[in-house]
Amino acid sequence: MFHWVVHLKGGPEGRYPAAVAVGHKVYSFGGLCTKQTYDGQYQVDVHVFNTDSLHWTKLPPVTTGRTEEVPSMRYGHTAVLIEDTIYIWGGDKYIYNLCNVLYAFNANTHRWFKTSISGTVPQARYKHSACGLGKVMYIFGGYLWESGYNNDIYTLDTATMFWSLISTRGTPAPPSAFHSATIIETNMFIFGGEGAQDEDHYNRIRLFDTETSCWLSTPSALLPEGRNGHSAFAYNGEMYIFAGCHRKFNPDTYTWKKVEPKGGGPSSISWRVRMCACVVGHRMVFLGGYTPGDVYILDVSPSLKTLCKISVIQHGLDQSGLPHDIRWELTAMNPNGHGRNTGTTL
Repeated sequence: MFHWVVHLKGGPEGRYPAAVAVGHKVYSFGGLCTKQTYDGQYQVDVHVFNTDSLHWTKLPPVTTGRTEEVPSMRYGHTAVLIEDTIYIWGGDKYIYNLCNVLYAFNANTHRWFKTSISGTVPQARYKHSACGLGKVMYIFGGYLWESGYNNDIYTLDTATMFWSLISTRGTPAPPSAFHSATIIETNMFIFGGEGAQDEDHYNRIRLFDTETSCWLSTPSALLPEGRNGHSAFAYNGEMYIFAGCHRKFNPDTYTWKKVEPKGGGPSSISWRVRMCACVVGHRMVFLGGYTPGDVYILDVSPSLKTLCKISVIQHGLDQSGLPHDIRWELTAMNPNGHGRNTGTTL
């Protein structure tokens, strides 16, 4: 049973941030803001969302030490968690001021640092995708200011901090940006994206085998409509996409299935563009997008407690005798309540 269980306002204001889940917390980095906070002179904003307390915290900017190790505000960048480090790469710092500097953020100490890197560093780009497998980060595609849309694959081995341009075999995914890349086992699934022509909104699954560095041919299954700027995540060995509708993809049978969650989920198409989707247990946390500040949580397997709270909302039952924390959770879960949370509890 898929059910939207939380809708909160009061989150980060930047559109199109990059975000990752670390345990029960979601870290959100940067996003497209006004010129006053988005001209390359300001440090990237870091916000932390606690999925247990449903509170946001904005981390303070770095004021001492090596501030050059902190990335500036940006959008179209990526964030990948490997062990306890979040790697920030790429993005547009302001009007096609694209970046290819690697930044690292320790999720335990909340400290930024840079490491010495070697190898073939990817060209600066944005709207690319990134995902992690073991200790390796994969970068695919994106938009380069010099050459436009791209479909190359780079890897960063975080054990040696060595960048490599992968020489692939097979028919690659087309050059694209604002697509999604999802790791299932040792395969990377590329879906959607925008191409060089306005009408290029891809809807084919492209599979890259990371063990053989080979693009594999995939059967033509019943396909969703082409799209870009969607969200994608893996859960229980299946890939889900979210943008206008929810569909899951089974990599064993190469079939799609439409999923229609219950509850009050996002209703505005514009909000659904380029959201971050972070998996926290059996819950999917969606944030960012074209209209920032909102957080939606989709529960893939609601607990009995969650189902009881849903019943309280649906039947309009009296909540006055319930504990404060339960009443707060009910407010956040009520699609008509629009809970607002700008607290500081971590």
